[in-house]
Amino acid sequence: MTRTGIGIRTAQIRPERILGQIHVYDGAGKGKSRAALGVVLRSIGLGINAKVYNRVLLLRFLKGPGRTYDEDGAIAALQQGFPHLIDQVRTGRSEFFGPEEITRFDRIEAQRGWDVAKGAIASGLYSVIVLDELNPVLDLGLLSVDEVIHTLKHKPEHLEVIATGRAAPPALLDIADLHSEMKPHYHPMSLEQGIEGIEIYTGAGKGKSTSALGKALQAIGRGISQDKSHRVLILQWLKGGAGYTEDAAIAALQQSYPNLVDHQRCGGDAIVWRGQQREIDYVEAERGWEIARAAIASGLYKTIILDELNPTVDLELLPQEPIVQALLRKPRDTEIIITGRCLNTPAYFDLASVHSEMICHKHYADRGVELKRGVDF
Repeated sequence: MTRTGIGIRTAQIRPERILGQIHVYDGAGKGKSRAALGVVLRSIGLGINAKVYNRVLLLRFLKGPGRTYDEDGAIAALQQGFPHLIDQVRTGRSEFFGPEEITRFDRIEAQRGWDVAKGAIASGLYSVIVLDELNPVLDLGLLSVDEVIHTLKHKPEHLEVIATGRAAPPALLDIADLHSEMKPHYHPMSLEQGIEGIEIYTGAGKGKSTSALGKALQAIGRGISQDKSHRVLILQWLKGGAGYTEDAAIAALQQSYPNLVDHQRCGGDAIVWRGQQREIDYVEAERGWEIARAAIASGLYKTIILDELNPTVDLELLPQEPIVQALLRKPRDTEIIITGRCLNTPAYFDLASVHSEMICHKHYADRGVELKRGVDF
């Protein structure tokens, strides 16, 4: 049987890998640190009721405490809700600097962060370690690439390591099991018409839904620390069935912050293939869009995640024009994040103020390595 188009594999029944992998997110587009946050959320979801110790370390290079970052509030919210599951260490100075402006302090702080990383990797206490902005640290020559590569190659087998940031060195890419490049695209229409607050994450590489989850966490953190009315809606298409670890974490966030987070999923319990769409697929897609359209128009939400909307449209389960019109009429202070790969570019891409294409240079699934609960789904 020939299957064409985009299919989203459900999480109900699937084998899982045990061995941890090395992930690298780089490129000039947005979504790198957010993708790491999304994996953190999934891992926390797995660890909430796990019998096995499941802890995350978020080590942030080049992000000293003298400056506020979008993810700060998100991490604070996670630490408040799940203090037994996440640790954070920040190193570096607060301002951007180039190769000609490197100081002794920069080298000391980079080494301090790496010393923490080496100890955490050797400890075996963590299931996921995020090395945020490690790539530019290596590119600036603040750490020895050879030492970093040697340490990562000898990490504990179960450990997932995620390195983010621009300009990943070739030696790191060589040992990576997964390499997604975030490539930016620019749309003149959105600039000319002053359209803001629409972000699109697409492409064949890993990081689309995970970036959206990271964005949701940032919005939740903003709602807690700044604007108590900053409500978030996470709406997911093509994700029926059960077994998604982010569900547990999102449910826990809803319990901790009941006025800030809403989560809806729609779709059947099987992959949808072009030419093999079932009536339930159309019904569920339309149900999701009715929820989305009302949420966008209401102005009640400051951030709305439309996860896997792109393949839903690509599979012709939803028409494009109502989506275009709804986005054009959205309240100015409402941010919309749309994710998913697609073979045919929908018209609403022209409205994007941020558009990152995740380019897959390397993925462990292509080598027959199974996906892992708490990391991939």
